Amino acid sequence: MPASTGARRRGAVRSEEARLAVLEATGRLFAARGYDHLTIEGIAAEASVSKQTIYRWWSSKSAVVADALIEDMLLPDRPVVPDTGDIRADLIAWMQDLVDLVAQPGNDGLVRSLVAAACESPDIGARLNDALGITATVSTRIEAAVAVGQLPADLPVMEFVRALVGGFVLHSLERTEPAPDAAERLVRALLH
Repeated sequence: MPASTGARRRGAVRSEEARLAVLEATGRLFAARGYDHLTIEGIAAEASVSKQTIYRWWSSKSAVVADALIEDMLLPDRPVVPDTGDIRADLIAWMQDLVDLVAQPGNDGLVRSLVAAACESPDIGARLNDALGITATVSTRIEAAVAVGQLPADLPVMEFVRALVGGFVLHSLERTEPAPDAAERLVRALLH
């Protein structure tokens, strides 16, 4: 028997085909049932893999959902910040789109799931931020508004973005029905 020159990996080799099948199944089931009715058992059945295969690669349902989102297999039409030339109206419209997305039946657990996945793994948190582009796209839009004088030149852009997104996340974690003008009130509070 030939001698091994390197360390051997223990366990089954991760199949790219199986990984993609799991992520695609997650996207399909999420679209059909929403986050709250998504189960590892259902994903395994839809992807034709075992639950053990999923748990070998992902620590939880929220980690699978996060990876599906990162790989663009979940929520392909994510809200983006418009650029109409009116920063207040654009941020309000974007925040309202986020609120509406989470308010759709079965989606109320989505934000909590993504927060949980990011808390489980700093790598997932960083990959989610990069994939969703929230920090980058919102900060770019705000920087453009600062450049044309719609916002103060000394506005701390990243802190503003974190406060805006954080307000949305905190509201989602509270599990309360948003007021009809919640998005507008949050943006106005931060801009005053």
